[in-house]
Amino acid sequence: MRKKTGDKIFITNGKGNLFECEIETQLGTLCEVKVIKETFTPLYSKEIHLAVCPTKHSDRFEWFLEKATEIGLSSITPIRAARSERKEVKRERLERIVQSAMKQSLRTYLPAVNETTILSDFLNIYFYGNKLIAHCENSQKYPILQAIDPDKNTLILIGPEGDFSEEEIKMAMAKGFKPVTLGDQRLRTETAALLACVLTNTVYGSF
Repeated sequence: MRKKTGDKIFITNGKGNLFECEIETQLGTLCEVKVIKETFTPLYSKEIHLAVCPTKHSDRFEWFLEKATEIGLSSITPIRAARSERKEVKRERLERIVQSAMKQSLRTYLPAVNETTILSDFLNIYFYGNKLIAHCENSQKYPILQAIDPDKNTLILIGPEGDFSEEEIKMAMAKGFKPVTLGDQRLRTETAALLACVLTNTVYGSF
């Protein structure tokens, strides 16, 4: 809004392309630009897909999504589990948050925001790569840093504040998900999801 004719701006299509442009004409809040230079940034790592149960308070889930986009995330799927406190989220609002975070952090890849999906249905979706489920049950779990193969894409399930049920954990494991731990501390949903994003990016060498 502060730019004027002759100023340069940067535009991205969210698919790795960055366009350096010059404003030629202004039409109220709209403008026409001329592309001066185009560059393409290849993906810096494998894909990271987080499937997370929305938090009771929507601002906490939105905060997580904003920060995960800044750190590096390929796609997000809100999931509904047995103990979920929030059943639905506004997809359009989440998409706006992701777009804003992408531009603010100067990233050229826009994470996909998928429709809210029931956990049992989500588990039937085919995914090739690391399939992990983080939970708090007192059972055998692998440290997440050791469970990720850096040569494969990664999908991580993060449950609600009350955690996944024992039945849901068994169902996920039957679908090939490996149980992992994020540490000894008991974390809020949004904290666990963000930490999972950070640790996965660390394995991929994105930092």
